[in-house]
Amino acid sequence: MKNSVSNINQLDEDTINKIAAGEVIERPASVVKELIDNSVDAEASIINIEIDNAGSDTIAVIDNGVGLSKADATLAFKKYSTSKIKNIKDLDKLATFGFRGEALASIASVSNIELVTRKKSMQSGLHIFIDNGSFNQIYEVGANVGTKIIVRNLFYNTPVRKKYLKSKRTENSHIVDVITKHSIGNPSISFKLKNDGKQLLNSPGSKNLLDTIVHLFGSELAKSLIPLEAELDDIRLTGYVAKPNFTRSNNDQQYIYVNNKPVSSSSISNAIKLGYYTKIPKGRYPIAFIKVEVNPEHVDFNVHPTKAKVRLFNENKVLDFITTSVEKALSESSDFLYISKKKKQPKKTHETNDIINSSNHKKNVSASFSYTAKDTQKRIRDSEKRLAKNRLEEDEKSNLTNIEIVEQFDDTYILAKMNDSLVIIDQHAAHERIIYEQLKFNDKITSQELISPITLDLTPKEKEVIEEYIPYLEKEGFEIIEFGPSSYAVSSVPQISYALEDPKSVLDIISDLIQDGIVNDDTTIRESIIKKMACRGAIKSGAKCNFQQMKSLLSQLALMSDPLTCPHGRPTIIAFDRDEIDKMFKRK
Repeated sequence: MKNSVSNINQLDEDTINKIAAGEVIERPASVVKELIDNSVDAEASIINIEIDNAGSDTIAVIDNGVGLSKADATLAFKKYSTSKIKNIKDLDKLATFGFRGEALASIASVSNIELVTRKKSMQSGLHIFIDNGSFNQIYEVGANVGTKIIVRNLFYNTPVRKKYLKSKRTENSHIVDVITKHSIGNPSISFKLKNDGKQLLNSPGSKNLLDTIVHLFGSELAKSLIPLEAELDDIRLTGYVAKPNFTRSNNDQQYIYVNNKPVSSSSISNAIKLGYYTKIPKGRYPIAFIKVEVNPEHVDFNVHPTKAKVRLFNENKVLDFITTSVEKALSESSDFLYISKKKKQPKKTHETNDIINSSNHKKNVSASFSYTAKDTQKRIRDSEKRLAKNRLEEDEKSNLTNIEIVEQFDDTYILAKMNDSLVIIDQHAAHERIIYEQLKFNDKITSQELISPITLDLTPKEKEVIEEYIPYLEKEGFEIIEFGPSSYAVSSVPQISYALEDPKSVLDIISDLIQDGIVNDDTTIRESIIKKMACRGAIKSGAKCNFQQMKSLLSQLALMSDPLTCPHGRPTIIAFDRDEIDKMFKRK
């Protein structure tokens, strides 16, 4: 019988392990996370991490935990071997970081491992070598109580995966981020990180979470924090939220924990933001360090291989509690006592799983925040002055000069008409395009020296990456120097907008670049930087514009080489001709 040969192959165990390793072990930071999880579960009070070449060559995690017996040490690297659970029922009451029994086997399948461990009851320790998942040698040695695991040559047998690792500083930043999250979640544990012998992070261990925050983020941020402590039935909330004037352009500085495990939860992040209600502008995110404790039987961490996702049994109740607790903490803070004198805000609720993401709800949250008229005027005048030096010839202008402005809608869109069409312009996207082209086609950016340098207090993750960006930022008009263990001073900014004199704008540009990750091509790095600068320098959604300001904005946009999209590819203008509008209203 023809074509009877099967095309389906049953994979061998070694191949299965290497494929499965990708689910947990994506980069050196994944290894660090899994090993630290084990150290915390082993009741360690000191955890030292030493890496070489951003973890690609060596990752060593040394703890003073309970250690492993010989039987446990040899079994720990077998797949689905774990001391954390015994059967499926134990998943309903997890109290440990690890539980699947996959991590060590996955790490061992893509690296060479050296293990030194000793329990307090043992006279001597064990020294074990594992190559490609197989035990090679086992010795008895003198050793301190605890465990030391050295991972070498990560991904040596899966070169494709190694090829996709980012730059050393980017990989270091991910490792720093993992240890930062563990330090906040376990403030009583001392964490130290060294890379190529240089110390990158030191959290000495304190039962006081605020002490840990000071060590990691500096005293300036710590001074802005408001304590959070509340209980409702079996839900307990502790931690800190920052005052509304301390915000970020993304939620990268929100540290969220459920039953002491760091998690990534957009719903909890949104619930935190909802607690600020109208106190922060649209597009800004509060800084928060929040720990949620719930009944272990009401939470499921078995959602994603990294255990970073979580499913809550009574999610809506928890989200409502977080929102109201944050709102109450802010209102009771001495800096915000005036809030209680205002009309009581309407009750916010999470009656549907996604209500805090709905467009109407978002509008209500940010509706009362407006940028000042002075802010709008300064931003538009800045770009108008630069265009005056380089006007296009009349025949090079686009037909946007024929637009007749009608009104501004919702402090975000400009309504206009052109010939027989209704035209809607996104004011932020339009201004972003204008500033972007001014920067892109300008060979030399003029720097503007600041009267008082801006001090940037960076997170450990941001500090690790910024040094790689500094040469490129300097080419675009910034002057940045190191100013203390976790601070940098900005003494000059590009002369593109007065808005860049605001420390938040400079910090936002750096924060956005870090979140995007380092790229290796110089042209792409410059493109990324000027896009961020254009975004931060442009007038905002929520900024009131008078008729003259709207007219100036459209006149500038008409001079652009590509006026129809912003630098990120979003449309600046949408038009509806009369026929389209008639169809919408079902006219013949």
